[in-house]
Amino acid sequence: MRVLIADDNRLMLEGFRRALERVEDIEVVGATHSGDQLLSMIERRCPEVVVIDLDLRAGDGQRCLAVIHSAHPAVKIVVLSSSSAENDIRSALGHGARAYIVKSINPLDIPSALRQAYDETVYHAFGFAPGPEDELRAAGLTERELTMLRALACGMSNRAISQRLWVSEPTVKFHLGNLYRKLGVPNRLAAASFAHNQGIAGDGVFEAA
Repeated sequence: MRVLIADDNRLMLEGFRRALERVEDIEVVGATHSGDQLLSMIERRCPEVVVIDLDLRAGDGQRCLAVIHSAHPAVKIVVLSSSSAENDIRSALGHGARAYIVKSINPLDIPSALRQAYDETVYHAFGFAPGPEDELRAAGLTERELTMLRALACGMSNRAISQRLWVSEPTVKFHLGNLYRKLGVPNRLAAASFAHNQGIAGDGVFEAA
């Protein structure tokens, strides 16, 4: 497994590297404290897993997370953070991270955490109880399908969803069809009822709809 690490704290960066350097199946192909360097290093080093601290200089972590997820969808992203706040964790997972590691983790557990993220056997924070959306992701729902489910929970029509997300109505129907099939429900009303029963509500994108 080829791993690239980005952390604003040089001591943390070095500690994370040391935790991995003697692990036979993990190769650290690069480390940086700069978001700008990270993006260029991904192009050059071709990592399979990128570990990124969201507190990179000038807020680069959040920007890099979105860029990496969009430009390099095959790369598994693992967020490293000092925060264990539920909102921060859900935000990172909702924006493309495969796993969220709190910096208080035992260094001996880091290799296992990265393997699970790489093998896609985990989709939540280590030591953090997964919520209903995390469980649906683990069951196979994509981020787009979860977005559609939130929209249905808000009672939005296909047309409203297409306008809000800047996609065509046929695209909305396609994703909804996949969503119904995966949830085992016949229609949008049943899907909306499922969402409410699971405690899933619209996020900031849909609450004003």
